[in-house]
Amino acid sequence: MNSYLQIENAKMVFDTKKGKFIALTDVNLNVNQGEFIALIGHSGCGKSTLLNLVAGLTDPTSGVLLLGNREIKGPGSDRAVVFQNHSLLPWLTCYGNVHLAVEKVFGAKENKARLKERTLAALDLVGLNHAVHKLPGEISGGMKQRVGIARALAMEPKVLLMDEPFGALDALTRAGLQDELMRIVQETHATTLMVTHDVDEAVLLSDRIVMMTNGPAATIGEILEVDLPRPRNRLKLAEDPHYHHLRGQVLEFLYQKHLKKAA
Repeated sequence: MNSYLQIENAKMVFDTKKGKFIALTDVNLNVNQGEFIALIGHSGCGKSTLLNLVAGLTDPTSGVLLLGNREIKGPGSDRAVVFQNHSLLPWLTCYGNVHLAVEKVFGAKENKARLKERTLAALDLVGLNHAVHKLPGEISGGMKQRVGIARALAMEPKVLLMDEPFGALDALTRAGLQDELMRIVQETHATTLMVTHDVDEAVLLSDRIVMMTNGPAATIGEILEVDLPRPRNRLKLAEDPHYHHLRGQVLEFLYQKHLKKAA
């Protein structure tokens, strides 16, 4: 695999009423094409800020971010974001919410039949072909998140960015969507960055876990390679000693190593 997303010496400083606030500093990360990266750390460690830099929603104060050797300057259809809040338009059906993104990206060069085909394929990918004509108010929270994921995937992004997409869901719904996401990423080979607070989620889903130090001036503390074979089965992993070893390494960083450094 080739290094596809490059973050070089990224720093993010915000102007506040109390003066300059350094959110991130000296962030360096190379992500391979098709790799799944989990960003984890305590609240306020700059995980979402880093995701926003990759999305192009904010520009770094210094440093550079490259995607396919081209500098990231602003949002683009080559990157799609799935937020914790599904952000669906309540007056549009599931189909309408996904079709809106499809039309925005492909509308100028493809006919209506092809746009419809793309929309239905994305909904089918997340298992929602039975809810095409339902409004967001008529479906569950988990289904709303599926629509958000379908909308992002329908754009055929080069990088899928996910900001705690399952954080507001109950445990059973969350587990089901985690399994669904593993299947989708394996099928689409999407390069994925996901912000999470959940250690088990990070180990289950990712190829590498990027562990952030506490803010202010947060940076990457350690990177853990998750060398568990794919496809992964959560029930089998529950009895896998290596899974628990990896989980323990993340917990050690979050609650022992980094706390000693911060003290």
